[in-house]
Amino acid sequence: MAVYLIATLDTKGTEAEFLRKRLAELGLTVETVDASCSARSGDRGEAVTAAAAEAARRVKEAFDDGNVDGVIAIGGSAGTTIGTAAMRALPIGVPKLMVSTLASGQVRPWVGDKDILMLNSVVDIAGVNRISRIVLSEAAAAMMGLVRFRSDESNPKSKIQSLKSGRPLIAATMFGVTTPCVQQARKVLEAAGYEVIVFHATGNGGQAMESLIREGMFAGVLDITTTELADGLVGGILSAGPTRLTAAAEMGIPQVVSVGALDMVNFGPRETVPGKFAGRKFHVHNASVTLMRTTAAENEKLGQEICHKLAAAAGPVTILLPLHGVSAIDGEGQPFDDAKAREALYNVIRANKPANVELMKIDSHINDEAFATAAASKLLELIAKSAPAM
Repeated sequence: MAVYLIATLDTKGTEAEFLRKRLAELGLTVETVDASCSARSGDRGEAVTAAAAEAARRVKEAFDDGNVDGVIAIGGSAGTTIGTAAMRALPIGVPKLMVSTLASGQVRPWVGDKDILMLNSVVDIAGVNRISRIVLSEAAAAMMGLVRFRSDESNPKSKIQSLKSGRPLIAATMFGVTTPCVQQARKVLEAAGYEVIVFHATGNGGQAMESLIREGMFAGVLDITTTELADGLVGGILSAGPTRLTAAAEMGIPQVVSVGALDMVNFGPRETVPGKFAGRKFHVHNASVTLMRTTAAENEKLGQEICHKLAAAAGPVTILLPLHGVSAIDGEGQPFDDAKAREALYNVIRANKPANVELMKIDSHINDEAFATAAASKLLELIAKSAPAM
């Protein structure tokens, strides 16, 4: 068993050797992976892509053989791309630490949907000096702690297995504006013996849920908050990508799907909203978040996307439509109340509902207790019906 240290030794060899020694001094066995790009043919972008793929392949193969305690990497943009590619190839629970010059910025492209720790290098990784020495030593100590202080020190795969043991799991999606619904539904599901894992529908949350569904983690999915589809369609900052709302369908897992927060597209501070959206209806959620109301035309497209993706479902699916609003700010007297936009969404779903999908209209707001209870109860029904006969 070893900690895998990934670095481009042609440019970061001195720094990698310092980190390797610090890890060894702390009692860890280290396997160094040279991800150098200079000797590779083609342009630099192609070389980095090839090095990332090779590092991911090597680390994943070693993990499958039971030889990986954790992964640590150092680098700038290229090293971060390579190191985190290898980390993302591993499941949740395996220690992953990236020392990067990019760690103080927007790290989603590198972290993705995995539990990667990003440590800001503060200075460029170009020599061992009085600052980089401190940061690299911190990284070594952090990795030692991650490896040593886990539930089963002898087998990192046991962490993954523990995620699948105990009460059966249900995945649920939530946003601040759908919180009352999901909290009430969770009470119903937990009372029935399930553990509910809630994913924040911020793009990364949806990606993480889809990934874990494909790993076979869940007995059912309560996809109340599909708002990430709106960001993907219109160009907001919280898109979960084109595979959102596909994993449960592919895996045949029972799912209840609703239209939570499809009334909004997310942007940053008001001044960052693209000029092409001038004249649209906005709601400033706070200084960092600006919401834009989706239009009837956009809602029609969202309804079509939902139906198209659910048509491929191999398991039971029910769509629930809350007739009196899809979020805390979409309802009578609220900033995004727009009956025309809601009706456009609902009409398209009614007209395009696949034959394999059940449609239920609930005469309430999405955050009403009646809607939440109906959603949870329907999911329990679908799970029971799909359970193998004894």
